[in-house]
Amino acid sequence: METAEKIVASKESRNKLLSILVLIPLWAFVYFFLENLSNFIVYNVLSMSRTSSFTEAFRFFIYEVPKVLLLLVFIVFIVGIIRTYFSPERTRKVLEGKSLFTGNVLASLLGIVTPFCSCSAIPLFLGFVESGVPLGVTFSFLIAAPMINEVALVLLFGLFGWQTALLYMSTGLIIAMISGYVIGKLKLERYVEDWVYQIKAGHMEISEEKTPFVERISAGFDAVKEIVSKVWLYIILGIAVGAGIHGYVPENFMAGLMGKSAWWSVPISVLIGVPMYSNAAGIIPIVQALLEKGASLGTVLAFMMSVIGLSLPETIILKKVLKLPLIMVFIGVVAAGIVIVGYLFNLVY
Repeated sequence: METAEKIVASKESRNKLLSILVLIPLWAFVYFFLENLSNFIVYNVLSMSRTSSFTEAFRFFIYEVPKVLLLLVFIVFIVGIIRTYFSPERTRKVLEGKSLFTGNVLASLLGIVTPFCSCSAIPLFLGFVESGVPLGVTFSFLIAAPMINEVALVLLFGLFGWQTALLYMSTGLIIAMISGYVIGKLKLERYVEDWVYQIKAGHMEISEEKTPFVERISAGFDAVKEIVSKVWLYIILGIAVGAGIHGYVPENFMAGLMGKSAWWSVPISVLIGVPMYSNAAGIIPIVQALLEKGASLGTVLAFMMSVIGLSLPETIILKKVLKLPLIMVFIGVVAAGIVIVGYLFNLVY
């Protein structure tokens, strides 16, 4: 019976591999001709006015939605395959016994590729602490994992280009590393709930059995199905808001509110962003529209990082294992790092 199930699973994986070989050329064709197709629909099929604000908003919407979804499907599929080589348990093993600085760097980098959601924050925190991973290193991971995720990077790449996506990833890593290092140096272990240190986390043996590549491809399909199904509506809503701003808000309207000359715009943006709950799919299209209307890069980057990086659900969940002073230090240190990054980019760009 078990053999028959393996044969069926193997056939399904091979079918998915064949599907990939067919879908990749189709994906490339649609993606690279999407702008021409959007313009053809708007101006030739629907004969819409080229000077209308509604036309500009509509063209923005029907071009950006499929472009972002196509990019998201492709990148999530690749990341889904990469993540089969990692797991929370393997990540924990890698971080065991590392020094504070080395651990901060590794934890921040592993946060990008290790599967993470708010609901997994407590199990990961418990596993790390009970394995002897320093508190600061644990926080580097918990900061990097939600902030630098594939959805954020895909949207940034699709809407702004690879330079901005790389910039976001680099600054996010720096914030995670430095914030974790500072928290570690402050020796705040006394603000972890007492019961955490009384529990011995189970140490699972990591299986060395090699996973066939066709099964990793199957995992990529599963990742696409799981993630895209959760965020597609946020993407559409976010781009719809962005399209409205793009079409109707006058040029440079946001310069006085979120421009370089408004020195207070960075800290205010972070203060507004910290308590908000949104994900990258909903916030980044709006950020793009704000930039087009005169907002400065540092200000909108700080706003976006505070919304995505200081996740309200994650913070509430961590209250079960952390005392309030440590949570406040966590929020304060990360928020301060984001503010510094915002001012830095306003100064440079």
